[in-house]
Amino acid sequence: MASEHIARAYDEELRKLNNTVAEMGGLAESQLGAAIEAVMTRDTELAVRVVEGDEKVDELERDLDNQAIRLLALRQPVARDLREIFSALKIGSDLERIGDYAANVAKRSIALSQTPAVRPVSALPRMAHVAQLLIKDVLDAYVERDADKAYAVWMRDTELDEMYSSLFRELLTYMMEDSRSIGACSHLLFMAKNIERIGDHATNIAENLYYLVNGTPLEQARPKGDISSLEVVTRADTR
Repeated sequence: MASEHIARAYDEELRKLNNTVAEMGGLAESQLGAAIEAVMTRDTELAVRVVEGDEKVDELERDLDNQAIRLLALRQPVARDLREIFSALKIGSDLERIGDYAANVAKRSIALSQTPAVRPVSALPRMAHVAQLLIKDVLDAYVERDADKAYAVWMRDTELDEMYSSLFRELLTYMMEDSRSIGACSHLLFMAKNIERIGDHATNIAENLYYLVNGTPLEQARPKGDISSLEVVTRADTR
């Protein structure tokens, strides 16, 4: 009877750990959506709320760490259960970084709202929408323990990379044609890079989930579509 009670308590602690990961993910996703809305509406009050809201994501990560340490110390898990805990820790770290990047976008939006509007800003919500889908789908995969869905997210990151490279080229051209736009476009470049990095963290989560389910890591090299650094070299060489 005692062993059955211990097993139920252990299962409940694991569920709580998984629920904390899911809560972190939902919050990080909504933070990104609010940050982009602040950019598009030039709403500095909303941007400030996003920046302040990042503390909640950090708080959840600390809670997750404490839960994981307790499980490791008291339950001494092995095999699949051990992978569950270590995966939750790694995924929590990625979600915390996603929250940080969303807050960075919000901070930049405050500065951007003080400058004249520029046309390329319209590309940012398209990038953010793709990033939000990656986060949502990888979290769904986590809840369902679906390695195939995680792998699909891992493969789709190239779409976000390609959007970033395209926007990078557009912004570079815009700045070269009109030096007055350099300030605003610089903010947009940093925002776009933050969103591209969010996609990278979504693929990190997909990799950890794949390992959690299958017990083996993905052997393939991660596909990448960001060629912005090559663009800078090419343009410099042709001047």
